Parts: sequence; structure tokens; C-alpha cells
Amino acid sequence: MTIRSKWQSLPTEAINPSSLGIDKLAPGDIVDLMVNEDRKMLGAVQRERERIAVGIEMVASALRKGGRVIFVGAGTSGRLGVLESAEMPPTFSTHPLLVQAIMAGGQKATFAAKEGVEDDYEEGARAVTRLRPTKKDIVIGVSASGMTQFVRGALTRARKTGARIIFVTCDPATELQTFVDLTIAPAVGAEVIAGSTRLKAGTATKLVLNMLTTGAMVGIGKTYGNLMVDVQTGSEKLKDRARRIVNIVTGLDYEDADRLLTKAHWNVKAAIVMQKTGLPYPKALSRLRKAHDSMREAIGEDIEPRLRGMLQGHAEAASTRT
Repeated sequence: MTIRSKWQSLPTEAINPSSLGIDKLAPGDIVDLMVNEDRKMLGAVQRERERIAVGIEMVASALRKGGRVIFVGAGTSGRLGVLESAEMPPTFSTHPLLVQAIMAGGQKATFAAKEGVEDDYEEGARAVTRLRPTKKDIVIGVSASGMTQFVRGALTRARKTGARIIFVTCDPATELQTFVDLTIAPAVGAEVIAGSTRLKAGTATKLVLNMLTTGAMVGIGKTYGNLMVDVQTGSEKLKDRARRIVNIVTGLDYEDADRLLTKAHWNVKAAIVMQKTGLPYPKALSRLRKAHDSMREAIGEDIEPRLRGMLQGHAEAASTRT
């Protein structure tokens, strides 16, 4: 008796007619093929615009209420969640426990593939239980195929705690959407190498997760315009960025910006409030708290006109040189 594969019909396992002869192509033609396929992928992400926007507000709402963001995934999908989690503290000065990631197979699986761990439904449930999710939290399950048992186990257990659930997949037909709060499913189509979801599916997933985290962080006041005012300053490059941000917003020269940041314990937001209002450091922090961490509200200014003027000046200077 012939047994049909349960994976065979998945879009992530399909054979791509555009790349049937990829092993006969010159390197440049392989590049052209993959770029063309990625253009299709971008269209698939764009078609999920409204769902991604809903997801951004869900994540922002959870953070405003003191909840956490927890990514869950296996393989490429899991690594993308780990990447988002790892990048939040240096970019937005979030606490390391605010955005976390569960990787099937544990930390070692982030660096070396551990086959089979994605099939363990019960371990997925146990892994999310160890983080003790609550109804304040939001859990984002990531599975390109929509079939990963580890992720399903984690989401099922998280659902019982009252946590809100977002599911990011590349299979729009997944039945998981019947019990999660939101499904984001860019239909990226078949990969140029059949089943290799680190390609279009992985890139689409990275875009979606970038939008969810970045949009939510912007929504809770982690930027001023598009300036990274909550940046951590643990390296010389980041300290330089902090000085330049203070220079842009306040007009202080580089050396004065450095002195001000030292007084503000290298808290960029506090430094700007101190310069704009004349308040000492403790009162600047208090003002920020009252403004719900919003720079715009704390100092009552819109940075966009200043940034546009600066860019226009740069453009005019460049045209003069040419």
C-alpha cells in the first residue's frame, strides 16, 4: 500500500519550475534566478501587510502592559527568533528577559543543526512552560512549513496560560490558524532548491520578524524619528552614534555632546532632555517616565523637520562638490 507523505503537498516542499536546471547555470545566472525569486518573496510579504500591522500593535500592547515577547522555533526559523531576541537589548536598551527565544534543541542547536528535535511536541510544551508565560505575554511561533511539532507543542501550552499567540509561517493553508490569535503567512512559493526554507521562506520570515519587533519598539517610544535614542553604548562605535544623535537633536558639538552624555551616564534620552529643558539627570529621567518614554512628548518637539533640513543640506553640499 502506498503511503502518501504528509509533507509532500506543503508549498515549502514544492519543486520550483524556474530552477529545474540550476545545476547547469553559470554563477551569474544563479544570482539572477535567486534575485528574481526574492522579488516574488517581497510581493508575498507585502500581501501580508495588514496582518503584520495587527501583529505590531499586538506586540506593542503586550510590552506596554509589562508583558514579554517569546519566540519559538526550530532550525532556521528558531535561529531567526534567537537573532531578534539577541538584537533587542543593544538596539533598544531592553532588559534581556523582555524579548526571549526558545530554540528546539537548546542553545547548541543555534550553531549546529540537531536533527529530530523539531519533532518533539512534548519538549516544545516543556520548553515554554519553563518560561512561565502569563496572559500579559505574547508568544510568536515560527515555522516555515507550519508543521513543526516542537512549535505546535509550545504554542498549545502557551495558549492554556492565556498568552496571546502569533504564528509566522509560509503555508497560508496551515490549520494552526484555527487556534492562534493571528497568523502571518507570506506565500513565498517553492524554493530554488526544493525544501530549503533558509532561502525565500527564511528571508520572508526575517522581514516579518523585523517588522514586528521594530514596529513595536517604535510604538513604545524607543526611537525619536528614526534615531536610535535608546541605544546601548557598550562599544566605541555605539558611543560615537550616541554623540552624533545628541549633536543632531540639540546642536551641541561633538565634545560638548560627550560631556553631556557623561553627565547623563550615557543615557541618550536623558542627555537630550537635560539639554533641552535644563533639568538635572534625575529630573530628566522622571520627565521621561511621565512622558511614557516618548522623546517627542518629553521635550515637545518634532525631530522630522530638523532631520529633513540636515539631509537637504547634505544633498546640496554633495551637488556643489560634483
